[in-house]
Amino acid sequence: MDTIAYNTTKLVPQWLNKGDNAWQLISTTLVSIQSMPGLVILYGSIVKKKWAVNSAFMALYAYASCFIVWVLIAHKMAFGDRLLPFWGRAGVAIDKDYLINRAYIPASAGGNTDSPMTKPFYPMATLVYFEFAYAAITLILLAGSVLGRMNIKAWMAFAPLWLVLSYTVGAFSLWGGGFLYQWGVIDYSGGYVIHVSSGTAGFVAAYWVGPRLKCDRDRFSPNNILLMLTGAGLLWAGWTGFNGGSPYAANIVAPLAILNTHIAAATSLLTWTGLDVFFFGKPSIIGAVQGMITGLVCITPGAGLVQGWAAILMGVLGGSIPWFTMMVLHKKSVLLQKVDDTLAVFHTHTVAGVLGGILTGFLADKDLCNMMLPGDEYGVVYGGGMMQIVKQIAGALFVIGWNIVITTAICFVIKYFIPLRMSDEQLMIGDDAAHGEEAYSLWGDGDKYDATRQTTIINTEEMQTSNITAARGVTVQL
Repeated sequence: MDTIAYNTTKLVPQWLNKGDNAWQLISTTLVSIQSMPGLVILYGSIVKKKWAVNSAFMALYAYASCFIVWVLIAHKMAFGDRLLPFWGRAGVAIDKDYLINRAYIPASAGGNTDSPMTKPFYPMATLVYFEFAYAAITLILLAGSVLGRMNIKAWMAFAPLWLVLSYTVGAFSLWGGGFLYQWGVIDYSGGYVIHVSSGTAGFVAAYWVGPRLKCDRDRFSPNNILLMLTGAGLLWAGWTGFNGGSPYAANIVAPLAILNTHIAAATSLLTWTGLDVFFFGKPSIIGAVQGMITGLVCITPGAGLVQGWAAILMGVLGGSIPWFTMMVLHKKSVLLQKVDDTLAVFHTHTVAGVLGGILTGFLADKDLCNMMLPGDEYGVVYGGGMMQIVKQIAGALFVIGWNIVITTAICFVIKYFIPLRMSDEQLMIGDDAAHGEEAYSLWGDGDKYDATRQTTIINTEEMQTSNITAARGVTVQL
């Protein structure tokens, strides 16, 4: 057999680190699995049966549409050359010469050539794919706020518009060399860029779309709790790549970030469950999943920048403060009661993300920050000064404010052409009205009952049963 000879000098240039490249691709795969199939399964099973297909499809569509928009325009808006202090210059990211050269992230949005530049030891294609996975899961998390009533056509327009006009701003400002990055706001792995933005935008979109039907708000039981746990498990496991890939290398910080991530998630889950048992007398599976998520979100802004004891503390607070805002404050707030946030994304992501960002300002270890961050930022506990807390709060307020304005504007524009909410008749039916498809071949909420068809099916089954038993010489009373 002939052997194909490759030019190894060109395929493996001196700057390429095979280990870093392999780890980054693995991390990207783990983050992608969080969305597809993780959140697709989670969404499709945590809603009522009549919304299983629609909820899963919203996640699936967001993932696919994000991919195309990301490589055609959005990646460079988030990680390209400076256009504005908070935005990069748009451009395509599919050119061969661009993708095979060494990756870089501009560290200065102001033209300061003395500022450090992040230059991972792998090609730009790896970075484009990794950052896409972050963008996609942000969109899908946002969808959790509007499940069970948003017009699917409106969602198909909303997803790419929000990605371009909102997500890229947060990503460039905090990661791509924008003004918040320059100022020293710490967001290790997306507590602000991903979670605060998705939770805020989801809450705002839920307000403009409007609520579910009253019968759905009063009773919205999962159609498959065990399958929901499968999706939640993929989400938790995939967070290994979510926070482990943020150092952009297989270095000593990556495993520390991974360990802190799982410590915080487990602590938060146990804290939330303990509160459920203490106040309500029994543990809740859905509550445990919510506690898991708030722990993962809370640790994300500082996963690779804090010590293990801090991760436990962040887990305790991540499992208790969002629990309080959801179980106590929500019931007393007129605004929170008015907005129908289907999966409580505001509490699990905005509240937990802001909390994690502020705690990072207190607890970020000086030595770890010196390894990871370009400036002289570290936590108050290590002598960083209260100014870091001011920066963390200001960064959160910018992300929240931008998402309120832009999400509102997007909803207003779409509403002019497409209704944001399905009609009440469609909402009564669910998947069959939205897609002409059903998740399970069972009769239940949202199905059109055809008595004639049911009688025919029953009679046919009885005849088949009679024939089988007669052939076996068995008498059956039907």
